Amino acid sequence: MADEAEFDDFVVARSQALIRSAYLLVQDGGLAEDLVQTALTKAWFVWSRIEDPEAYVRRIMTTTATSWWRRRWVRETPAELPLANAPAAAEIEDLAEGQDVWNALGRLPRRQRAVVVLRYVEDRTEADTAHLLGCSIGTVKSQCSKALAKLRLDSSLGPVVDERNLP
Repeated sequence: MADEAEFDDFVVARSQALIRSAYLLVQDGGLAEDLVQTALTKAWFVWSRIEDPEAYVRRIMTTTATSWWRRRWVRETPAELPLANAPAAAEIEDLAEGQDVWNALGRLPRRQRAVVVLRYVEDRTEADTAHLLGCSIGTVKSQCSKALAKLRLDSSLGPVVDERNLP
């Protein structure tokens, strides 16, 4: 019974962070929720043997997202119906400001995207990122370097304007 309580506490405490990371991996809100649910389901069966639940679940998310991509998983096509919980206009403007970055991340190859998300969005170390992805630290460094070079060349990401230096 203690394992169930620990698992429930983990899910409550970390779900939102896991969904944010999953969204960055799959670039779709519904798929992100499915990915987190799948990862948590897989983790539940071995919960009593897991030493680092956060790393374990994130590793499951990364490998599952990769396997979905490899299988060319067919996405559901949403209907053109209004959403009951659609965001307000102010929220949409806030989202639009970062949309170019999200789109640029979405154009990166999956491995490079995973490295950038883990290193810079999740603020993980190179060693931690390598452990989560099941690769060497050198691979993390090279994939990160290639990803950042591609992001620098992405035409949709204009030059950054520092508003503090404007007249």
